[in-house]
Amino acid sequence: MSYQITVQPSGRQFAAEADETLLDAALRQGLTLPYGCKDGACGACKGKVLAGSVEHGKAQEHALKESEKAAGLALYCCATAKSDLVIECKQLGSINDIPVKTLPSRIEKLEKLAPDVIEMHLRLPANERLQFWAGQYIDILLKDGKKRSFSLANAPHDDAVLQLHIRHVAGGLFTEQVFSTMKVRDILRFNGPHGSFYLREDSSKPMILLAGGTGFAPIKAIVEHAIAEQCQRPIYIYWGAKARVDLYQNALAEQWAAQHANITYLPVLSEPAASDAWSGRTGFVHQAVLADFPDLSGYQVYACGAPVMIDVARRDFTTTRQLPEEEFFADAFTFSAS
Repeated sequence: MSYQITVQPSGRQFAAEADETLLDAALRQGLTLPYGCKDGACGACKGKVLAGSVEHGKAQEHALKESEKAAGLALYCCATAKSDLVIECKQLGSINDIPVKTLPSRIEKLEKLAPDVIEMHLRLPANERLQFWAGQYIDILLKDGKKRSFSLANAPHDDAVLQLHIRHVAGGLFTEQVFSTMKVRDILRFNGPHGSFYLREDSSKPMILLAGGTGFAPIKAIVEHAIAEQCQRPIYIYWGAKARVDLYQNALAEQWAAQHANITYLPVLSEPAASDAWSGRTGFVHQAVLADFPDLSGYQVYACGAPVMIDVARRDFTTTRQLPEEEFFADAFTFSAS
């Protein structure tokens, strides 16, 4: 059984199943509410139930006192609906609303997606969660004081573990360790979230998502967030890589396009190998966009990849395809050797 939840003062509504917390239901449907630990311990998600009744679940006494329950307060990370509800909660509206944290994490999984790409899963302590916007990144903090930045590849609602796509850089201080000595259960510290590259949800414009190599990571987060909030805006995903093996999650992107009528996926290879037997698009990925869209004046573009790709895409889209400068959002990946 599901219940209708109305959030004041915004008036936004979402549905919550009887066995899921209000926070989980909201995040699943793309509503960004404040939270911290998601475990009933910190009180960051505390709000008032204006109408209806809830089951408080595992809310801890120090975070939600009995007197607060009597006054109608609840922890949305623990509370489940027993009826339709009207709740009071400020929805987060900008990157400045989300706190930047420094946290420890434990490597839960290291999976090689391509010969030079590893997907790393980081699990946070049980009483911590990282809230972020789809498309943002974190800084891995190294022992010598240096840091390495990686985009989050998971959507904000799917935050049990953080996913990073790490490309091997020859001589790279951090990536050499990832591909050689690092192992599951190792501890890493990070700081985040950071960055102004995130999905602008207040727009109804069609989106072109342009990825080069592991620039696919934040694009993946944006797409999965858009799917979770049932966004119906047309989404065109262009993923550029050198050879077929570099499209390391091609099947996932194809699945999005097959299951959602508003999503189109076009992979582009610049140097396909003879063994690829490639019959798809070839060349530079931004040129494929130029070929397909004579007029970008009514679009938004989200581009992530090497700086040269970002620069030429921005130049060509704005000067030859009428894309408004303010509708081009970018995250340029740079790679550091030791």
